[in-house]
Amino acid sequence: MFNKDRWNEILEALSANKFRTFLTAFGVFWGITILVLLLALTNGLKNGVTSGFGNFATNSMFMWAQRTSISYKGLPKGRSFNYKLADVEALKAQIPELKYVSPRCQLGGFNGDNNVTRGTKTGAFQVNGDYPEFINQQPMDITSGRFISYSDINAKRKTCVIGKDVVKGLYDKFEDPIGTYIKINGVNFMVVGTFQSANNQGDQEEDANTIFIPFTSFGQAFNSGDNVDWMAITGKDEISITDLKPKVFEIIKSRHKIDPKDDRAIGHFDLSEAFGRVNGLFSILSFVGYFVGALVLMSGIIGISNIMLIVVKERTKEIGVRRALGASPWTIKSQILQESLILTIISGMVGISFAAGVIWLMNYMLDKVGPVENFVNPSVGMSVVFTALIILVVSGLLAGLIPANSATKMKPVDALRLD
Repeated sequence: MFNKDRWNEILEALSANKFRTFLTAFGVFWGITILVLLLALTNGLKNGVTSGFGNFATNSMFMWAQRTSISYKGLPKGRSFNYKLADVEALKAQIPELKYVSPRCQLGGFNGDNNVTRGTKTGAFQVNGDYPEFINQQPMDITSGRFISYSDINAKRKTCVIGKDVVKGLYDKFEDPIGTYIKINGVNFMVVGTFQSANNQGDQEEDANTIFIPFTSFGQAFNSGDNVDWMAITGKDEISITDLKPKVFEIIKSRHKIDPKDDRAIGHFDLSEAFGRVNGLFSILSFVGYFVGALVLMSGIIGISNIMLIVVKERTKEIGVRRALGASPWTIKSQILQESLILTIISGMVGISFAAGVIWLMNYMLDKVGPVENFVNPSVGMSVVFTALIILVVSGLLAGLIPANSATKMKPVDALRLD
């Protein structure tokens, strides 16, 4: 490898027919480029789709009350019911595998009527009555102040934490909102914190236009009592919420006198199940990317192998002379293998560099034109680069193996015989 004469021979052999060498290398270059770009595009699509899940803990589900569809114990079908805080405590007590059970009440929305005022400024924002553990289920960046606490819950304090777009809508530039008051449906709440979404975008509209207040304060201020609009339920890390879901439903149905076979009475969205399906889909797409890229790369490797066979044929007399002068079969074989390996690695690394440039350009254009729905940050990790490098080394050796064996099988006398 460190023999200067060997390197001179390799460079001379590769430069003897530059156009042929270029066409041979292009197959590997294009194959590795397609492989890296396919994986980057798959990751970009995956990032875009999974960003739709927000930052919410993926081992979670959301549950809300609907109308019953089966009459039960003298109660008619079509009956409506509400979850209560007691249901939350029952779930926590009876299912220790649950990590968080967060009740929520909600009003307003950024597409609704103006429900929040401060002085002469008004806005339509979503107001959520929550418990402090909700921030563990949906992480967010507290940009100033704090999130709601259990002291707020217990004292029913009228405090609130507001999103960054709420700040923009109700406050002047550089004005500090901490310690000021806003009116939600005519009730004063003191701002104790500001936040923004913790995702890569940091500016999801719904999150940015949200106001969090203590659940107990919500019930007192807006006369909802201990009613719960919906719950966010998260399982412990080692236990899937999908497996706990039947037990959750069983407890709720029992407490509200709902037929055990009535699957319509409880609305729910299993984030864990949906996230698992998405991950499964993109695992398949990644496999397809590797498979297609490998096939294209394989065609390039076959091209190198064929060209190396031609090169060996052209250098028959040279090989005969070297064998006659005492060169061992391994010396001849290593020469051919090294030429194949160098050609493969150089063309492959140029392909990786070219693909990296295309990926950078895609991200640059995305930053310029703004976010594209379901397509975010196309990229590949260093593991893909190292994997590609290993593929190139193995491919280079395989491409040179047949020509190298062909070269070492020649007898010196036959190699030197004139046609």
